[in-house]
Amino acid sequence: MIELIVDLALAVIPAVLAITLHEAAHGYAALAMGDDTARNAGRLSLNPLRHVDRVGTVLLPGFLLVAQLITIGRVEFMFGWAKPVPIAAWKFRNPRGGMALVAAAGPLANFFLAWLGGLALHLVPDAATGGQALVQELFFNFILMNLVLGLFNLLPIPPLDGGRIMVGVLPAPLADRWARMERAGIAIVLLVVFLLPALAREFGIAFDPFRAALGTVLPWAVRLVLYLSGHAIDVPDASFT
Repeated sequence: MIELIVDLALAVIPAVLAITLHEAAHGYAALAMGDDTARNAGRLSLNPLRHVDRVGTVLLPGFLLVAQLITIGRVEFMFGWAKPVPIAAWKFRNPRGGMALVAAAGPLANFFLAWLGGLALHLVPDAATGGQALVQELFFNFILMNLVLGLFNLLPIPPLDGGRIMVGVLPAPLADRWARMERAGIAIVLLVVFLLPALAREFGIAFDPFRAALGTVLPWAVRLVLYLSGHAIDVPDASFT
């Protein structure tokens, strides 16, 4: 039981920190460009409870966790979201470009936090044992969680940050059509990234493009973060081959 609690803490604490700071970064970016809506709504807080969405943060992840443990005895995928940060794009000098910058602030914050996690690893000896080893694992999980969250949110599907960045950089007519995807965006992400791969595996079909891409990019990203934070590793090869 104690081991289970420790494992949950090592996973949940980095996740909560990564998500909270990701959301706060959106609000701070908007404030820097003249929109104080998030600040007035109390969303610049580092209190995770300020960013909790009852459905996306509690009910859906909880249902997925329990349903998978009951049916297949393991957790194949998890999905959820925090409460959207309120943004008044009309307050920006360039509303479409401003929204793209606000969207980019979340993943960029996660990548910066991953680098800070790499620096924090210097505080723990390489051959750590006992409590030090748990702290080392916590820092490494913090790096992984921020990289996964940042990379996932760069998928070019609204309402993910990558989708909103696309709306900001595409020509206006195409951007308008791209923005209309937001109504079905969550359903598209659930279907393509999670449900279809899980269903395909049940029939012995290898279809999981996001996990395959993540399996290629994530190890490189981890090595890059460790390299940039001063760890003695080889310079990462960006060829992905």
